[in-house]
Amino acid sequence: MRSDMNDVVDALDAAAGTTCLVGAGGKKTTLYALADRLDRAVLTATVRIPIFDREVAAVRVTEDPVAALDEIAAGDGGEAAGGVEPTGGPEPFPLGLVPERERDDRYRGYDPTVVDDIGSAHDGPVLVKADGARTRLLKAPNEREPQIPASADRVVPVASVGAVGAPLTAETVHRPERVAAITDATVGDEITPELVGRVLAHERGGLKEVPDGATAIPLVNAVDDAADETAAREIARVVHERADVPRVVLARMIEGEIVDVIN
Repeated sequence: MRSDMNDVVDALDAAAGTTCLVGAGGKKTTLYALADRLDRAVLTATVRIPIFDREVAAVRVTEDPVAALDEIAAGDGGEAAGGVEPTGGPEPFPLGLVPERERDDRYRGYDPTVVDDIGSAHDGPVLVKADGARTRLLKAPNEREPQIPASADRVVPVASVGAVGAPLTAETVHRPERVAAITDATVGDEITPELVGRVLAHERGGLKEVPDGATAIPLVNAVDDAADETAAREIARVVHERADVPRVVLARMIEGEIVDVIN
């Protein structure tokens, strides 16, 4: 039976608090879809993030994001990144907050403790890119990843069903040797739904560093056709067998669509 959670906000329970995206294969598209649907959303990162000015009403580049939020609350919209006047009036939401532009194609992220401060200061939802994957479709984190703020209310580990059928190599997987280590696989093996599900459910994979009290909601992305859906449902089954999560979301985030929610 298909779930009636057909909106990404409901499926990921992201209407309030701090939601962090980790993993590979759809973090940014999910963040942008949420920002577009939420009232007074702040979009930020604890890791590098590509320039996303077109995805929000304004971007503030500031080492003091709490002061920027205070200015907005006081009715001073200020200036967006690059000195461009923000759209959306005195409260330019969804609002991007980043500490520094690094090169022409990306921003740096804040320390996770600064994102904790943003969450405490802001009266709306906070969306966080908390992991990097170099555009791959699956990953397992290294010892420094992910960078999740302690106050996170939920963590969304992401994997793309598009990885299924490809070889477990660096062309498809970020850190394939780490994926192999936590799934008893060998680099070069064919990626199966079982393997993807084990990565999402593993405490050194998709569930690494989820704070106490936070809810993990895995998301299987790029479910574009019937074959993808069959594989995604098998991934969800494996996740539920191996991890205590309330649901696994199957989605087509390039369209901002929920395919199903597997409870």
